[in-house]
Amino acid sequence: MTGKKYEFTDAYLTGIPSIDEEHARLFEIANEVYDLLEDELVTDKYDRIVEMIDELRAYTKTHFANEEAYMERIGFPHIRSERRAHRLFVKKLEEVDMGAIDNSQDAYILEVLDFLTKWLTAHIKGADRRIGLAEGTIRTETMPHDSQHGNG
Repeated sequence: MTGKKYEFTDAYLTGIPSIDEEHARLFEIANEVYDLLEDELVTDKYDRIVEMIDELRAYTKTHFANEEAYMERIGFPHIRSERRAHRLFVKKLEEVDMGAIDNSQDAYILEVLDFLTKWLTAHIKGADRRIGLAEGTIRTETMPHDSQHGNG
């Protein structure tokens, strides 16, 4: 395969090992989606796309539940906005039209990949890193100063 396209770097760390490990897995899923897109030997990717979307749905629900439980334990002040962002992400995944996938598989993979990577980048670097900041596991100067801060 092509190798890693999306790197889980220190810029994504919250300083909370359990959350960081789950975020790293989401990047692995993004790389698996990218590898499928690049695999020219697979002409019919429908079954694999469905599997990946199902895995992404299941994994994000588990991750969000774990992350929200952690936020509750520490009394994170932005938990409501985090929950809302999580619900919107899951809703987007649940709205996937499986029938539309077959019409243009590579275009659909690109759409999923674009959504996933933009969301991961904005949400982890913004909203999720605030959890580490609130918990004191990362310092203010390590927070990104960009327009994506706080988006979810």
